[in-house]
Amino acid sequence: MTAYPSPSTLTAPTRHRITVDEYERMITANVWPEDERLELIEGEIIAMSPLNAPHAYTVRTLLQLLVEALRGRALVDAQNPIRLDDGTRPEPDVMLLRSPAMQYRRRLPAPADVFLIIEVSDTTLDYDRTVKTPLYARAGIPETWVVDLNGRRLIVFRALEDGEYTQMESVRSGASMALAAFPEITLRVDDILGEASSLADSE
Repeated sequence: MTAYPSPSTLTAPTRHRITVDEYERMITANVWPEDERLELIEGEIIAMSPLNAPHAYTVRTLLQLLVEALRGRALVDAQNPIRLDDGTRPEPDVMLLRSPAMQYRRRLPAPADVFLIIEVSDTTLDYDRTVKTPLYARAGIPETWVVDLNGRRLIVFRALEDGEYTQMESVRSGASMALAAFPEITLRVDDILGEASSLADSE
């Protein structure tokens, strides 16, 4: 009879975490198909959910609203990477960055470049709230919004203290929210959700 080791003597598999530099070399080497949606989160490569119509609609709507409101005052970016630290390179749905755009020609944006990050959530709400939002806070991003399509609300995180957001506000239809970096600029929740609210119910 073959003798097998007892469970108490087995060694757990070693998890190899990679750096942003290693990850970017893999991208350059075309390790994955070009249309593969991936993020590097704390050294682990995470497959992102495919985009559905309500999600894409809301991202486009946010881009239009922010560009119109902040033309010439900030750079509005969508679904592009940011380097938070040596092991984390997410691709937020929307970012509001310091201008000019030319400074990002040879480097990714860093936390100091960011006014606001927005994640649009349908199937990823828990992940965006419990994993990505705390990462943004620890990196020093001053404000994060999570658009909850299924809950028809906007969740706003701000007021950084010791690497954590100390304020969270949930706003729904009929309300508006000002941008912390540009308090004179407000967005209506109904304008952000728009048709995506009814579309999310039909998915």
